[in-house]
Amino acid sequence: MLFYFALLLSFLYFKIARVYKKEEKSNTNMLIQNTLVLASVIALFAYGLMHETWYIVIIVSFVFFILASLMVSAVQLGIFIDGKPFIKLSHLYKALAFLGMFIAFSDLYLWGI
Repeated sequence: MLFYFALLLSFLYFKIARVYKKEEKSNTNMLIQNTLVLASVIALFAYGLMHETWYIVIIVSFVFFILASLMVSAVQLGIFIDGKPFIKLSHLYKALAFLGMFIAFSDLYLWGI
């Protein structure tokens, strides 16, 4: 179950990072963070392909890719309560570091390191 949750968060992370790259100035810290998370996601996919059936991993990845795109698009369009935005893009940008840490730590936990 942790594998699938980390897989969903990895697609969500890179969708938010793509929006961040389009709207904000790129900096070295963000590039390093994205590179480390990319290495964790590659290890996560390697774990999934070794311990799960390959076609299940591909199907679930496709579904999570679509789900992450819809979630970020909903935030970009705006979720309003009483005329005020409920979740802003800045909230998502602040959560990127925590998402990346969770993905990396769950990957380490799954591999047993």
